[in-house]
Amino acid sequence: MPVLQPGSATLGVLGGGQLGRMFVHAAQTLGFRTVVLDPDAESPAGLVAHEHLKADYLDAQALDALSERCDAITTEFENVPAQALNALARRRVVAPSGAAVAVCQDRADEKAHFRASGVECAPHALIRGAADLAAVDEALLPGILKTARMGYDGKGQVRVRSRVELDAAWQALKNVPCVLEQMLPLALELSVIVARGADGQIVQFPVQQNLHRDGILAVTQVPAPAVSDALRAQAAESAARIAASLAYVGVLCVEFFVLQDGRLVVNEMAPRPHNSGHYTLDACDLSQFDLQVRAMAGLPLVAPRLHSPTLMLNLLGDLWFDAQGRERTPPWDQVLALPGTHLHLYGKTNPRAGRKMGHLNITAADAQQADQVARQAASLLGLPRDW
Repeated sequence: MPVLQPGSATLGVLGGGQLGRMFVHAAQTLGFRTVVLDPDAESPAGLVAHEHLKADYLDAQALDALSERCDAITTEFENVPAQALNALARRRVVAPSGAAVAVCQDRADEKAHFRASGVECAPHALIRGAADLAAVDEALLPGILKTARMGYDGKGQVRVRSRVELDAAWQALKNVPCVLEQMLPLALELSVIVARGADGQIVQFPVQQNLHRDGILAVTQVPAPAVSDALRAQAAESAARIAASLAYVGVLCVEFFVLQDGRLVVNEMAPRPHNSGHYTLDACDLSQFDLQVRAMAGLPLVAPRLHSPTLMLNLLGDLWFDAQGRERTPPWDQVLALPGTHLHLYGKTNPRAGRKMGHLNITAADAQQADQVARQAASLLGLPRDW
Protein backbone atom coordinates (compact mmCIF):
# COMPACT_ATOMS: atom_id res chain seq x y z
CA MET A 1 0.00 0.00 0.00
CA PRO A 2 1.57 3.34 -1.02
CA VAL A 3 2.11 6.07 1.55
CA LEU A 4 0.16 9.23 0.76
CA GLN A 5 2.05 12.20 2.14
CA PRO A 6 0.02 14.96 3.83
CA GLY A 7 -0.52 17.94 1.61
CA SER A 8 0.07 16.03 -1.62
CA ALA A 9 -2.92 13.75 -2.16
CA THR A 10 -6.72 13.65 -2.29
CA LEU A 11 -8.93 11.46 -0.10
CA GLY A 12 -12.49 10.52 -0.98
CA VAL A 13 -15.40 9.36 1.11
CA LEU A 14 -18.65 7.64 0.14
CA GLY A 15 -21.36 9.17 2.28
CA GLY A 16 -22.01 12.74 3.31
CA GLY A 17 -23.29 12.45 6.89
CA GLN A 18 -21.74 13.70 10.12
CA LEU A 19 -19.13 10.94 10.20
CA GLY A 20 -18.00 11.98 6.73
CA ARG A 21 -17.94 15.60 7.86
CA MET A 22 -15.63 14.84 10.79
CA PHE A 23 -13.45 12.67 8.55
CA VAL A 24 -13.16 15.54 6.06
CA HIS A 25 -12.11 17.93 8.85
CA ALA A 26 -9.42 15.47 10.00
CA ALA A 27 -8.12 14.98 6.46
CA GLN A 28 -8.02 18.70 5.79
CA THR A 29 -6.04 19.27 8.99
CA LEU A 30 -3.25 17.21 7.41
CA GLY A 31 -3.54 19.15 4.16
CA PHE A 32 -5.30 16.49 2.11
CA ARG A 33 -7.83 17.55 -0.47
CA THR A 34 -11.21 15.91 0.02
CA VAL A 35 -14.03 14.72 -2.22
CA VAL A 36 -17.42 13.51 -1.00
CA LEU A 37 -19.85 11.40 -3.04
CA ASP A 38 -23.39 11.71 -1.69
CA PRO A 39 -26.76 12.31 -3.39
CA ASP A 40 -27.90 14.93 -0.86
CA ALA A 41 -27.05 18.47 -1.97
CA GLU A 42 -27.12 19.57 1.69
CA SER A 43 -25.11 16.69 3.11
CA PRO A 44 -23.02 17.75 6.15
CA ALA A 45 -19.79 16.37 4.67
CA GLY A 46 -20.47 17.71 1.21
CA LEU A 47 -20.83 21.23 2.61
CA VAL A 48 -17.27 21.23 4.00
CA ALA A 49 -15.36 19.11 1.44
CA HIS A 50 -13.29 20.60 -1.35
CA GLU A 51 -15.63 18.92 -3.83
CA HIS A 52 -19.05 17.29 -3.57
CA LEU A 53 -20.17 14.81 -6.22
CA LYS A 54 -23.97 14.82 -5.94
CA ALA A 55 -24.91 11.35 -7.21
CA ASP A 56 -26.10 7.92 -6.19
CA TYR A 57 -23.52 5.54 -4.76
CA LEU A 58 -23.90 3.20 -7.74
CA ASP A 59 -23.75 5.93 -10.38
CA ALA A 60 -21.01 4.67 -12.72
CA GLN A 61 -20.00 8.13 -13.92
CA ALA A 62 -19.78 9.45 -10.37
CA LEU A 63 -17.67 6.49 -9.26
CA ASP A 64 -15.35 7.07 -12.22
CA ALA A 65 -15.07 10.74 -11.26
CA LEU A 66 -14.29 9.83 -7.65
CA SER A 67 -11.59 7.40 -8.83
CA GLU A 68 -10.05 10.04 -11.10
CA ARG A 69 -9.93 12.69 -8.37
CA CYS A 70 -8.82 10.61 -5.37
CA ASP A 71 -5.78 8.62 -4.34
CA ALA A 72 -7.62 6.62 -1.64
CA ILE A 73 -11.28 6.24 -0.74
CA THR A 74 -13.24 5.25 2.37
CA THR A 75 -16.86 5.01 3.48
CA GLU A 76 -18.65 6.74 6.33
CA PHE A 77 -21.53 4.32 6.80
CA GLU A 78 -21.96 0.57 6.56
CA ASN A 79 -24.90 0.49 4.16
CA VAL A 80 -23.04 1.95 1.20
CA PRO A 81 -23.24 -0.73 -1.53
CA ALA A 82 -20.25 -3.04 -1.26
CA GLN A 83 -20.22 -3.29 -5.06
CA ALA A 84 -19.45 0.44 -5.23
CA LEU A 85 -16.38 -0.11 -3.04
CA ASN A 86 -15.35 -3.09 -5.16
CA ALA A 87 -15.66 -1.03 -8.35
CA LEU A 88 -13.51 1.75 -6.87
CA ALA A 89 -10.92 -0.75 -5.62
CA ARG A 90 -10.12 -1.76 -9.19
CA ARG A 91 -8.46 1.63 -9.62
CA ARG A 92 -7.72 3.06 -6.19
CA VAL A 93 -6.88 2.15 -2.60
CA VAL A 94 -10.16 1.52 -0.76
CA ALA A 95 -10.21 1.10 3.01
CA PRO A 96 -12.06 -0.70 4.41
CA SER A 97 -12.51 -3.18 1.57
CA GLY A 98 -15.83 -4.02 0.01
CA ALA A 99 -15.46 -7.59 1.31
CA ALA A 100 -15.07 -6.42 4.90
CA VAL A 101 -17.99 -4.02 4.62
CA ALA A 102 -20.15 -6.77 3.11
CA VAL A 103 -19.63 -8.94 6.20
CA CYS A 104 -20.74 -6.06 8.42
CA GLN A 105 -23.84 -5.51 6.25
CA ASP A 106 -25.29 -8.96 6.88
CA ARG A 107 -26.00 -10.08 10.44
CA ALA A 108 -25.75 -13.75 9.53
CA ASP A 109 -22.33 -13.30 7.91
CA GLU A 110 -21.27 -11.09 10.80
CA LYS A 111 -22.14 -13.70 13.42
CA ALA A 112 -20.44 -16.41 11.39
CA HIS A 113 -17.33 -14.24 11.36
CA PHE A 114 -17.49 -13.73 15.13
CA ARG A 115 -17.63 -17.48 15.65
CA ALA A 116 -14.79 -18.08 13.20
CA SER A 117 -12.77 -15.50 15.14
CA GLY A 118 -13.38 -17.38 18.39
CA VAL A 119 -15.46 -14.60 19.95
CA GLU A 120 -18.71 -15.54 21.70
CA CYS A 121 -21.97 -14.01 20.45
CA ALA A 122 -25.60 -14.49 21.51
CA PRO A 123 -27.30 -17.80 20.65
CA HIS A 124 -29.20 -17.20 17.42
CA ALA A 125 -30.87 -18.70 14.37
CA LEU A 126 -30.99 -17.57 10.75
CA ILE A 127 -34.51 -17.36 9.30
CA ARG A 128 -34.53 -17.34 5.50
CA GLY A 129 -38.01 -18.75 4.95
CA ALA A 130 -41.04 -20.48 6.43
CA ALA A 131 -39.16 -23.74 7.06
CA ASP A 132 -36.51 -21.96 9.15
CA LEU A 133 -39.23 -20.11 11.02
CA ALA A 134 -41.02 -23.35 11.91
CA ALA A 135 -37.75 -24.96 13.02
CA VAL A 136 -36.76 -22.24 15.51
CA ASP A 137 -35.66 -23.67 18.84
CA GLU A 138 -37.97 -22.58 21.66
CA ALA A 139 -34.87 -21.96 23.78
CA LEU A 140 -34.21 -18.79 21.73
CA LEU A 141 -37.41 -17.22 23.05
CA PRO A 142 -37.85 -14.60 24.28
CA GLY A 143 -35.64 -13.06 21.67
CA ILE A 144 -35.07 -10.19 19.27
CA LEU A 145 -35.86 -10.67 15.58
CA LYS A 146 -33.57 -8.54 13.44
CA THR A 147 -33.49 -8.10 9.68
CA ALA A 148 -30.28 -9.60 8.35
CA ARG A 149 -29.55 -6.45 6.34
CA MET A 150 -30.12 -2.69 6.54
CA GLY A 151 -30.77 -2.46 10.28
CA TYR A 152 -29.27 0.24 12.53
CA ASP A 153 -30.22 2.40 15.54
CA GLY A 154 -32.87 -0.10 16.58
CA LYS A 155 -34.53 -0.16 13.14
CA GLY A 156 -35.61 -3.51 11.69
CA GLN A 157 -35.82 -5.11 15.14
CA VAL A 158 -38.77 -6.59 17.03
CA ARG A 159 -38.81 -8.16 20.48
CA VAL A 160 -40.71 -11.44 20.55
CA ARG A 161 -41.74 -13.50 23.57
CA SER A 162 -43.54 -16.42 21.96
CA ARG A 163 -43.75 -18.32 18.69
CA VAL A 164 -46.98 -16.47 17.85
CA GLU A 165 -45.21 -13.12 18.27
CA LEU A 166 -42.26 -14.43 16.25
CA ASP A 167 -44.51 -15.39 13.33
CA ALA A 168 -46.24 -12.00 13.44
CA ALA A 169 -42.94 -10.12 13.65
CA TRP A 170 -41.47 -11.95 10.65
CA GLN A 171 -44.54 -11.03 8.62
CA ALA A 172 -44.32 -7.43 9.82
CA LEU A 173 -40.70 -7.37 8.60
CA LYS A 174 -41.95 -8.45 5.16
CA ASN A 175 -40.63 -12.03 5.38
CA VAL A 176 -37.08 -10.89 4.59
CA PRO A 177 -34.11 -12.91 5.86
CA CYS A 178 -33.75 -12.31 9.59
CA VAL A 179 -31.67 -13.37 12.57
CA LEU A 180 -33.41 -14.33 15.81
CA GLU A 181 -31.18 -13.65 18.80
CA GLN A 182 -31.88 -14.98 22.25
CA MET A 183 -32.61 -12.15 24.68
CA LEU A 184 -29.84 -12.17 27.27
CA PRO A 185 -29.80 -10.66 30.79
CA LEU A 186 -27.66 -7.57 30.17
CA ALA A 187 -25.70 -5.66 32.78
CA LEU A 188 -24.22 -3.03 30.46
CA GLU A 189 -22.94 -2.32 26.95
CA LEU A 190 -19.39 -1.67 25.79
CA SER A 191 -17.62 -0.81 22.57
CA VAL A 192 -14.03 -0.93 21.41
CA ILE A 193 -12.67 1.12 18.53
CA VAL A 194 -9.59 -0.20 16.76
CA ALA A 195 -7.57 1.11 13.84
CA ARG A 196 -5.69 -1.37 11.67
CA GLY A 197 -3.20 -0.64 8.93
CA ALA A 198 -2.52 -2.56 5.73
CA ASP A 199 0.65 -3.87 7.41
CA GLY A 200 -1.42 -5.48 10.18
CA GLN A 201 -0.54 -2.98 12.88
CA ILE A 202 -3.44 -2.42 15.30
CA VAL A 203 -3.97 0.37 17.82
CA GLN A 204 -6.97 0.87 20.07
CA PHE A 205 -8.87 3.45 22.04
CA PRO A 206 -9.90 2.72 25.64
CA VAL A 207 -12.94 0.52 26.23
CA GLN A 208 -16.09 2.65 26.17
CA GLN A 209 -19.21 2.14 28.28
CA ASN A 210 -22.42 3.00 26.42
CA LEU A 211 -26.06 3.65 27.23
CA HIS A 212 -28.72 3.34 24.52
CA ARG A 213 -32.24 4.74 24.61
CA ASP A 214 -34.78 3.35 22.11
CA GLY A 215 -31.95 1.67 20.23
CA ILE A 216 -29.96 4.90 19.74
CA LEU A 217 -26.71 5.65 21.54
CA ALA A 218 -27.32 8.29 24.21
CA VAL A 219 -24.28 8.36 26.51
CA THR A 220 -20.67 7.17 26.34
CA GLN A 221 -18.35 7.16 29.36
CA VAL A 222 -14.57 6.77 29.23
CA PRO A 223 -12.91 5.25 31.18
CA ALA A 224 -15.73 2.70 31.41
CA PRO A 225 -16.77 3.05 35.06
CA ALA A 226 -18.30 -0.39 35.68
CA VAL A 227 -15.75 -2.59 33.92
CA SER A 228 -12.92 -4.61 35.47
CA ASP A 229 -9.40 -4.59 34.07
CA ALA A 230 -9.82 -8.23 33.04
CA LEU A 231 -13.00 -7.48 31.11
CA ARG A 232 -11.38 -4.48 29.41
CA ALA A 233 -8.52 -6.66 28.29
CA GLN A 234 -10.88 -9.34 26.98
CA ALA A 235 -12.93 -6.82 25.01
CA ALA A 236 -9.84 -5.17 23.54
CA GLU A 237 -8.28 -8.51 22.56
CA SER A 238 -11.54 -9.74 21.01
CA ALA A 239 -11.96 -6.58 18.93
CA ALA A 240 -8.39 -6.82 17.66
CA ARG A 241 -8.89 -10.50 16.74
CA ILE A 242 -12.09 -9.70 14.81
CA ALA A 243 -10.35 -6.91 12.86
CA ALA A 244 -7.31 -9.04 12.07
CA SER A 245 -9.36 -11.99 10.84
CA LEU A 246 -11.18 -9.63 8.43
CA ALA A 247 -7.82 -8.35 7.12
CA TYR A 248 -9.41 -5.03 7.96
CA VAL A 249 -7.87 -1.66 7.06
CA GLY A 250 -9.28 1.44 8.72
CA VAL A 251 -11.27 2.17 11.86
CA LEU A 252 -13.61 -0.54 13.13
CA CYS A 253 -15.99 -0.38 16.09
CA VAL A 254 -16.99 -3.61 17.84
CA GLU A 255 -19.92 -3.50 20.27
CA PHE A 256 -20.26 -5.91 23.20
CA PHE A 257 -22.79 -6.89 25.85
CA VAL A 258 -21.71 -7.61 29.41
CA LEU A 259 -24.14 -10.12 30.90
CA GLN A 260 -25.32 -10.13 34.47
CA ASP A 261 -23.14 -13.18 35.14
CA GLY A 262 -20.09 -11.21 33.99
CA ARG A 263 -19.66 -12.87 30.59
CA LEU A 264 -18.77 -10.80 27.55
CA VAL A 265 -20.55 -11.44 24.23
CA VAL A 266 -20.08 -9.56 20.99
CA ASN A 267 -23.16 -7.81 19.56
CA GLU A 268 -22.22 -6.23 16.23
CA MET A 269 -19.56 -4.21 14.44
CA ALA A 270 -19.47 -1.07 12.33
CA PRO A 271 -16.88 -0.71 9.51
CA ARG A 272 -16.22 2.97 10.16
CA PRO A 273 -15.70 5.51 12.94
CA HIS A 274 -18.56 5.22 15.41
CA ASN A 275 -20.82 7.47 17.48
CA SER A 276 -19.38 5.99 20.67
CA GLY A 277 -15.96 7.29 19.60
CA HIS A 278 -16.94 10.93 19.19
CA TYR A 279 -15.40 11.73 22.58
CA THR A 280 -11.98 11.11 21.00
CA LEU A 281 -12.21 14.51 19.29
CA ASP A 282 -11.66 16.26 22.63
CA ALA A 283 -10.40 13.65 25.12
CA CYS A 284 -7.58 12.01 23.12
CA ASP A 285 -4.44 13.24 21.41
CA LEU A 286 -5.60 11.51 18.21
CA SER A 287 -9.26 11.13 17.27
CA GLN A 288 -10.85 8.14 15.57
CA PHE A 289 -11.06 10.25 12.41
CA ASP A 290 -7.34 11.04 12.56
CA LEU A 291 -6.65 7.31 12.64
CA GLN A 292 -9.04 6.63 9.76
CA VAL A 293 -7.11 9.16 7.67
CA ARG A 294 -3.78 7.62 8.67
CA ALA A 295 -4.90 4.06 7.96
CA MET A 296 -6.17 4.80 4.44
CA ALA A 297 -3.15 6.98 3.63
CA GLY A 298 -0.65 4.35 4.81
CA LEU A 299 0.66 6.70 7.50
CA PRO A 300 1.95 5.47 10.90
CA LEU A 301 -0.70 4.37 13.40
CA VAL A 302 0.40 5.75 16.75
CA ALA A 303 -1.45 4.44 19.81
CA PRO A 304 -3.91 7.15 20.89
CA ARG A 305 -3.69 8.53 24.43
CA LEU A 306 -6.70 9.42 26.57
CA HIS A 307 -5.63 12.65 28.27
CA SER A 308 -8.94 13.49 29.98
CA PRO A 309 -11.76 11.43 31.47
CA THR A 310 -14.84 12.17 29.42
CA LEU A 311 -18.56 11.72 28.95
CA MET A 312 -20.36 12.15 25.62
CA LEU A 313 -24.03 13.09 25.27
CA ASN A 314 -25.70 12.40 21.93
CA LEU A 315 -27.90 15.30 20.77
CA LEU A 316 -31.03 14.32 18.87
CA GLY A 317 -33.49 16.54 17.04
CA ASP A 318 -35.99 16.24 19.90
CA LEU A 319 -33.99 18.94 21.75
CA TRP A 320 -35.02 21.51 19.13
CA PHE A 321 -38.70 21.30 20.19
CA ASP A 322 -40.45 22.30 23.40
CA ALA A 323 -43.15 20.30 25.21
CA GLN A 324 -45.81 21.76 22.90
CA GLY A 325 -43.91 20.73 19.77
CA ARG A 326 -42.80 24.25 18.91
CA GLU A 327 -39.33 24.62 17.44
CA ARG A 328 -36.75 26.25 19.70
CA THR A 329 -33.02 26.73 20.04
CA PRO A 330 -31.48 24.73 22.89
CA PRO A 331 -29.72 26.90 25.52
CA TRP A 332 -26.22 26.42 24.12
CA ASP A 333 -24.90 29.55 25.84
CA GLN A 334 -25.76 28.10 29.25
CA VAL A 335 -24.32 24.71 28.33
CA LEU A 336 -21.07 26.24 27.07
CA ALA A 337 -20.72 28.18 30.31
CA LEU A 338 -20.03 24.86 32.04
CA PRO A 339 -16.33 23.90 32.32
CA GLY A 340 -14.96 21.32 29.92
CA THR A 341 -17.89 21.35 27.49
CA HIS A 342 -17.23 20.86 23.77
CA LEU A 343 -20.22 21.24 21.45
CA HIS A 344 -20.20 19.60 18.02
CA LEU A 345 -23.16 20.34 15.73
CA TYR A 346 -23.32 18.63 12.37
CA GLY A 347 -24.71 21.36 10.14
CA LYS A 348 -28.10 19.69 9.64
CA THR A 349 -30.77 22.28 8.94
CA ASN A 350 -33.93 20.26 9.63
CA PRO A 351 -34.18 18.87 13.16
CA ARG A 352 -36.63 16.06 13.80
CA ALA A 353 -37.23 13.52 16.51
CA GLY A 354 -34.52 10.85 16.60
CA ARG A 355 -32.26 12.60 14.09
CA LYS A 356 -28.64 12.93 15.18
CA MET A 357 -27.92 16.64 15.19
CA GLY A 358 -24.71 16.74 17.22
CA HIS A 359 -22.97 15.64 20.37
CA LEU A 360 -21.58 17.23 23.51
CA ASN A 361 -18.27 16.09 24.97
CA ILE A 362 -17.45 16.89 28.57
CA THR A 363 -13.82 16.56 29.64
CA ALA A 364 -12.43 17.01 33.15
CA ALA A 365 -9.48 16.28 35.40
CA ASP A 366 -11.28 13.23 36.81
CA ALA A 367 -14.29 11.08 35.96
CA GLN A 368 -16.37 12.35 38.90
CA GLN A 369 -16.06 15.95 37.75
CA ALA A 370 -16.93 15.01 34.15
CA ASP A 371 -20.00 13.19 35.42
CA GLN A 372 -21.13 16.16 37.52
CA VAL A 373 -20.82 18.63 34.65
CA ALA A 374 -22.55 16.22 32.26
CA ARG A 375 -25.51 15.99 34.64
CA GLN A 376 -25.71 19.78 34.77
CA ALA A 377 -25.67 19.95 30.98
CA ALA A 378 -28.32 17.24 30.73
CA SER A 379 -30.55 19.21 33.11
CA LEU A 380 -30.20 22.37 31.02
CA LEU A 381 -31.08 20.45 27.85
CA GLY A 382 -33.91 18.45 29.37
CA LEU A 383 -32.13 15.10 28.86
CA PRO A 384 -32.50 12.12 31.20
CA ARG A 385 -29.76 11.59 33.76
CA ASP A 386 -30.13 7.83 33.94
CA TRP A 387 -26.56 6.67 33.40
